Amino acid sequence: MYLWASFTLLIATVAALESPHRKALKQQAAKVFPKRDTQHVQTSYQYLNKKTEQFLVDGKDFPQVPFDIGESYSGLLSNTPHGNSSLFFWFFPSSNPQASKEITIWLNGGPGCSSLDGLLQENGPFLWQSGTYAPVRNPYSWTNLTNVVYIDQPAGTGFSPGPPTVQNETDVSNQFNDFWKRFIQTFSMQGYTVYITGESYAGQYIPYLASGMLDRKDTTFFNLKGIQINDPSINEDNVMIYVLIAPAVPALNHFSNVFSLNETFMEHINNRAEECGYNKFLNEALRFPPPKSFPIAPDETKKDCDVWDQIVRAATYINPCFNMYHLTDFCPFLWDEMGFPSLAGGPNNYFNQSAVQKALHVPSTNYAVCGESNIFPDGDGSIPSALGPLPSVIERTNNVLIGHGWYDYLLFMNGSLATIQNMTWNGVQGFQTPPIEPLFVPYTNTLNEIANGIEKTPFTADAGAGILGTAHTERGLTFSTVYGSGHEIPQYVPGAAYRQLEFLLGRIKSLQEKGPFTTK
Repeated sequence: MYLWASFTLLIATVAALESPHRKALKQQAAKVFPKRDTQHVQTSYQYLNKKTEQFLVDGKDFPQVPFDIGESYSGLLSNTPHGNSSLFFWFFPSSNPQASKEITIWLNGGPGCSSLDGLLQENGPFLWQSGTYAPVRNPYSWTNLTNVVYIDQPAGTGFSPGPPTVQNETDVSNQFNDFWKRFIQTFSMQGYTVYITGESYAGQYIPYLASGMLDRKDTTFFNLKGIQINDPSINEDNVMIYVLIAPAVPALNHFSNVFSLNETFMEHINNRAEECGYNKFLNEALRFPPPKSFPIAPDETKKDCDVWDQIVRAATYINPCFNMYHLTDFCPFLWDEMGFPSLAGGPNNYFNQSAVQKALHVPSTNYAVCGESNIFPDGDGSIPSALGPLPSVIERTNNVLIGHGWYDYLLFMNGSLATIQNMTWNGVQGFQTPPIEPLFVPYTNTLNEIANGIEKTPFTADAGAGILGTAHTERGLTFSTVYGSGHEIPQYVPGAAYRQLEFLLGRIKSLQEKGPFTTK
């Protein structure tokens, strides 16, 4: 279950790069941003007071960012008494009037991956994505919609000091919610509406965290109103990856022009899918409504039934830079500011710089986006969230969204869907009708400018538009797929991710709605 977020995509190329080539990149960045941009300089603060001043970040002079990142606060708060350490947070207030009494949490997964990955490369107010010279403003920042806080958890993740002490998701929930009460007290957010969002192994974290909040029956500190989990780990690996190897072969067939595998292998792998029972299982599991007697998943340990492994191995022979997190990636790997590992070593690790750590009020530490520490020393002792708290969270909020990228070849969207079809909530099992309604993302003027070659329009303004996937809702659960996206929807198709968040927050009534974005 160690789902290192974007591990392959973000492997740096040849990191030899304090070489002349590396210097040339820095010189080019200086040309792109010759001086600090003074637009939108922060002049007033919403949350600054005697309790919070120790956490205030200097947004006007944040290291290597050539513009004001706005009001934000970061640091450590205790996770006791259930924990014995503290958790790191970076909080960005929103100027959107609709966000005045709400707070949205973002969590990455792993387990053990820092949520600063989501901030810097997915949905934060500034982005420094793979292969780019310097940070840029993010027009699709989630802070346009709501107050957002990025949290490294459990302890031992990112900037949150270890060692880890959690044995299961109940421990994770108890330690997080002890921290969360302090966060609410510190920023005087009592009674705020709370939403929890995240991806990958956060599909395990978030339903347990949400259930723990709801169980406390304390809306002063835990006024939870909804959750969103993207490309989530919500079932056993043998279901999400191996048993739902069942969709591995159909997905291979669907994207055969991307894989470019030879006819001999294609014939072999399709025969294995049939003989191992994957096709039969998938055909029965993905019925709407689901069958009364849900099929038993095949045994992936039988001889030659490891079809997912065979496909990934064959794909790597053809494309040495094959990325299971985003199918359409090819060589070369892009260098990356998060310091993702590679054979050559990452060319940089932005959050491991002493100036950055000082600016974020954390002790000097050897930061790793996905740390080597074992977050669950004896393994995660909790059952998968879909078999545990997820149905109850749906019933108690009637506002749960599961998102999935079509190009994710690690956690399959049909794996999530088959899990949903075997799950009962609000008195009924699974979806009763096929989840095929369109996901609509509004068009913007900037998209027209980019299409017409107007160079002054920044590339980040192109987030996709039109029908970009599917979105289906029944009894408080929404399942939404996104065309063109890999494992990280806000990174690959930010317009779709932004629209999904609008829906979670109640800004729009459905994901088929044709209205414009509800930015500030």
